[in-house]
Amino acid sequence: MSVASGSHDDGGEHLGPAGMPRWAPFAVLLFWGAFIGTLVLRWTFSKLAGLLLLLLVSLFLSLAIEPAVNRLAARGWRRGRATLVVLFVVLLGAAVFITAISTLVGRQVADLLQNTDKYVTRIVNFVNDLVGTKLDPREVNEQIQDENGGFQKFIESQRDDALRLSFTALGGLLQAFSATLFTYYLVADGPKLRRAICSRLRPSRQRSVLQAWELAITKTGGYLYSRALLAGLSALFHWIAFTIIGVPAPVALALWVGIISQFIPVVGTYIAGVLPVVVTLVDPDTSPVRGLIAFAFIMVYQQVENYLFAPRITARTMELHAAVAFGAALAGAATLGPIGAVLALPAAAMIQAVASESGRRHTVIDNPLVTIEERQRPTVRRRTAPHIAPHDTPDEDPEPAG
Repeated sequence: MSVASGSHDDGGEHLGPAGMPRWAPFAVLLFWGAFIGTLVLRWTFSKLAGLLLLLLVSLFLSLAIEPAVNRLAARGWRRGRATLVVLFVVLLGAAVFITAISTLVGRQVADLLQNTDKYVTRIVNFVNDLVGTKLDPREVNEQIQDENGGFQKFIESQRDDALRLSFTALGGLLQAFSATLFTYYLVADGPKLRRAICSRLRPSRQRSVLQAWELAITKTGGYLYSRALLAGLSALFHWIAFTIIGVPAPVALALWVGIISQFIPVVGTYIAGVLPVVVTLVDPDTSPVRGLIAFAFIMVYQQVENYLFAPRITARTMELHAAVAFGAALAGAATLGPIGAVLALPAAAMIQAVASESGRRHTVIDNPLVTIEERQRPTVRRRTAPHIAPHDTPDEDPEPAG
């Protein structure tokens, strides 16, 4: 018996009226729907990328300051007022740091423009003594001051960008205000937000979500607080050292070294140490030897911090492995730029905290590859009575004679 055309093929596959499989139109629609949906999603993400970045920054700021807000709220403060106070302290510290660094940079630039000949002469003489060249400082100054030279053309081209930089700074202030506002609402209305989320979940899922949320708040806030405390200690010691050495603007440079060295992993100390060394080397009122002394102190302090301060301060929070921190910063910078490099550290700390609390743990076997060397603390010998032998360890003090 013959089979009607358009209903089945030789292999029994269902065919449409045009001889194609019945699933083919659905597959075509699915393909084009996914393609158009991807384009719409990319366009939407490109338009909302700035807003999503602000929300991400606000989320991590809220995780960082919520432990302090919770402590104030536990003492009877209203949550909104406690959030305002903590945010004010954070913004005040950021404003002091930015003002100090901006003042230092502006003063150095103004001094450089006014005393270009002196700086160029000093740098050329330093290069001649170091490398053995015979450059003439007067010829170098004449080339720099030549109106048709490359240096003057570069200065003229930068003047045209002054207005653009002003608008960029204004946009940055607006974004900072928006992030602060989002952070305020996330922290002040945090219990309401979590209650709304948990109302959609089963009790068992609610416990898991709240435990993960609390762990993220504790570890992220603790990590950032430990970094801030280490930055404060670093700034204090560097301020004392820079004042003794005679480094220009010791307060601003100490703040720079303290903050940059703590929030940029691995290479932050070296990046932070460049500015005070360069400022000291080019300053005509100081000796270049002072710049080398400042660099030596920065390196020595880093070792003291690694072996003395950091283990004690981060003992109750979380210490990221240097390779993990550096890799996270590189990934964050490649994804979101400089802001991503800063946010990558608390993000890595939060992910490490969540991962460390989940899953089963087993006893590690004895093997040299997993042996961790611990620094032995010096033991203090207790004084014993003369009649007690050194090998005796009585549980109770001997009864007095008589």
